[in-house]
Amino acid sequence: MTSQPIDRSVNRLADLRQLYEAETGQLPDATAAFDAAFTSSLTIAQASPFEDATSAELPDPEAAQLATEVIVRTIFDLCNGTRLETWAESLAFGIVNSFQRLTETLDKRCEDAARRVKELASDPDGSEIQSVELEEAMRFAQSLQEAQDAIAVMRDHAAQCFAAETGRVWHAGRASMVSSKMTAAVIQARDFERARRDRRIANHAPAGSIVVFSGGQQWDDFDTLYTTLAGIKARFPDMLLATTAQAKGADAIASAWAAANKVKVIAYVPNKAHGNAAGFRRNDRMVRLSPVEAIVCEGSGIQQHLARELLRAKVPCHLFRNRQKPAQPKAAAG
Repeated sequence: MTSQPIDRSVNRLADLRQLYEAETGQLPDATAAFDAAFTSSLTIAQASPFEDATSAELPDPEAAQLATEVIVRTIFDLCNGTRLETWAESLAFGIVNSFQRLTETLDKRCEDAARRVKELASDPDGSEIQSVELEEAMRFAQSLQEAQDAIAVMRDHAAQCFAAETGRVWHAGRASMVSSKMTAAVIQARDFERARRDRRIANHAPAGSIVVFSGGQQWDDFDTLYTTLAGIKARFPDMLLATTAQAKGADAIASAWAAANKVKVIAYVPNKAHGNAAGFRRNDRMVRLSPVEAIVCEGSGIQQHLARELLRAKVPCHLFRNRQKPAQPKAAAG
């Protein structure tokens, strides 16, 4: 990689917003996702085993999309130009996080409901009582899954609005953030658990060419990283981006690019239980992914260690120094 980094710094919320819009254009069209998540094949739903079933419809997809956007953008409209502008991002972050927390809660409840379906289906006695109980368990499990799909799509759109307003990609911390709509109708009880397990695998362990990325928190050069990432994606259209998951700097820039280009991100957060060695152990895990390429931007000793280990593993690396001509990787040892 030989391009010269451009010194581009941003200091105000408005600057970040303009820069994000210039780089990514309009918000991705979420209409199709809302249409899928807010369209149901269930005639009756049941949100809780302690509540009666309901035939009420899901919210209108277009209204849900608009309401989600208004919820986030109104915070910035309210605070911009006032003494609360500094806190607008934190308020909006919390709004998106509330969607994420509910998604996580529903996911756990879905797991419990799916296990109950499996238990009833694995030991049928042919009685009418069990048949009714199995039918209710399936309806409850599918109702929970339907709710999780809807809330997850709202979370994703809220996160996109947050990114458009701030120029920073909202992240879920240590939690994974995945969304999908199970479109195939699940009829047989024995298939329900299998379908949900396969769905989890597809979301949490996607197949693709892994590209490792890490950089310092003071990095502010968008152009060099965007160009490098785009070049890798041209070589590996199925790329997955494994980052060191820092909320600002180079990692945040890479996550913004991934969001705009529909590339899945695998966030490698260090395990604090490992103390001072946490970052280095995280680096070792990333190297063991057998990445096809890697990008490491100047930062701390953590980035230096990762670059050394990647080169030792003979992974093609793009090494960049902040605000200077990028360094070319040396021949890998061994």
